[in-house]
Amino acid sequence: MKRFTQLFQDVDATTSTNEKVRALQQYFHEVADDDAVWGLYLFLGKTRKRLITSRVLRDIFLQISDIPEWLFEDSYAHVGDSAETIALLLRDTPLPKRSPPTASPITTGTPDNLPGSQTPLHVWMSSVIPLVKTLDDPNELRDLIVSWWANLEDYEIFVLNKVLTGAFRVGASTKLVVKALSAEYNIPDAVLTHRLMGDFVPTAEFYEQLIQPDGVDTSPSRPYPFFLAAQLDEDRFPQEDMARWQAEWKWDGIRAQLIHRADQTFIWSRGEDLITHQFPELDEPLRSHPTGTVFDGEIVCWDGQKPLDFNYLQKRLGRKRVTKKLMADNPVHFLAYDLLENQGQDLREQPLKIRQQQLDELLLANPSDTISHSPSLSFERFADLQTLRQQARNRGAEGLVIKAIDSPYLVGRKRGYWWKYKVEPMTLDAVLIYAQAGSGKRANLFTDYTFALWRDQELVPFAKAYSGLDNKEIETLDRWIRRHTLDRFGPVRSVEPVHVFEIGFEGIAESKRHKSGISVRFPRILRWRTDKPVAEADTLENALALLAQRQT
Repeated sequence: MKRFTQLFQDVDATTSTNEKVRALQQYFHEVADDDAVWGLYLFLGKTRKRLITSRVLRDIFLQISDIPEWLFEDSYAHVGDSAETIALLLRDTPLPKRSPPTASPITTGTPDNLPGSQTPLHVWMSSVIPLVKTLDDPNELRDLIVSWWANLEDYEIFVLNKVLTGAFRVGASTKLVVKALSAEYNIPDAVLTHRLMGDFVPTAEFYEQLIQPDGVDTSPSRPYPFFLAAQLDEDRFPQEDMARWQAEWKWDGIRAQLIHRADQTFIWSRGEDLITHQFPELDEPLRSHPTGTVFDGEIVCWDGQKPLDFNYLQKRLGRKRVTKKLMADNPVHFLAYDLLENQGQDLREQPLKIRQQQLDELLLANPSDTISHSPSLSFERFADLQTLRQQARNRGAEGLVIKAIDSPYLVGRKRGYWWKYKVEPMTLDAVLIYAQAGSGKRANLFTDYTFALWRDQELVPFAKAYSGLDNKEIETLDRWIRRHTLDRFGPVRSVEPVHVFEIGFEGIAESKRHKSGISVRFPRILRWRTDKPVAEADTLENALALLAQRQT
């Protein structure tokens, strides 16, 4: 645990990409494989499972300390993170000597033979931490957690708390972690990225296979790394030879890969979540294709002609059980963009034009009502692309994706091959009415805002947003919020309704859960309308007009 915590601190303490990579590479070089694989698992964000809620940890701390609840809440308001708040307050909290409720097999020389700083990371992750799931008695759980806190240093407690609550995050992207592995073992980034796709069991055996120069993938479920489009430069792209490019709609759904291998089917989202069980109606049509088939495309809800609003698809997500009624009310369709594997052959190095020819042949030989090729769009000039983009919302799309016909299927976001050309966001001018402090490094600033629209003489909340302002604007607004608070509701402050902001969003839909009767997708602040008085902010009627346009 001590060495892993040091790695966490080294990575968190620097903004230098090279320093982060060096720290990660040094860790992979020094530690044994069984610790390296768990460090890799944590840094890749694979541990999303919450073993204990932040509320339970907070209650355990309050039981063993003399700190009143109001003071803890005030400290949390300044820190913005329960795990860190507890770790900081434990510095001055004498911990009672308690033996763990479950006999521990760990013998590391720490008091009472409890796991501590010198206990290897893989022992903590595979043998120690899972003990919390074996306890039903709250007192036994408290004693177990406190016994761990008593044998760890401050920052180690913070890391432990983050793992326990499923909130472990670190300032190093997957790309940086892969780069460090690549530097240590001299294996290409693209090869490692592919081997790490999807989930894996963090064992020394997996790690040994991962770092083999000529490792063979034996997992039929493993998806390919997704290739992503970069933002189109409208000033430079018009100079391109348009004959070298093709365009298609950028659908508003879930980017996914459909896999048929070894007589099994798998559906992976771009976020590397296995979502096969959420879309059972895609299983049979996928099985109709030869084994060794991998499609890349978009899952959308479908009215038979075009995609339905994303809210329909939202009802299908996160379900453990998908009923026939749910499928009937929210029917899905897979719009295939690309063919990545055909009869077990990796096609990613082939030009896009060749891959899509094989895609058409495959879909023609195995027709289906639920899987089809997302069509290419005709254009000759850049002006044609601009016209198509303006039609996107009426087609149920977010805009266009423009692809070089000779492009391979690469890894990540590589400029020069695929471009996204999204529609301009819908906008409304809204009034700031509530503010809440952020989290992490923004815990001391009010950065989470609620905005409202007029309905008659009343301001009705319609969206929350926390991005779009620069640091200077955030600091200015933070000072104003503190001086003009009208009321407090826990961490939320009600403020004087005097500031207007232009709010942009990608979609709008009816919503019975919101007082306004609408919900908006991906809201963000476009600008602070210091030029506009609050009485001239938009109304709910304006929002409903946008909704009506979206539905036509």
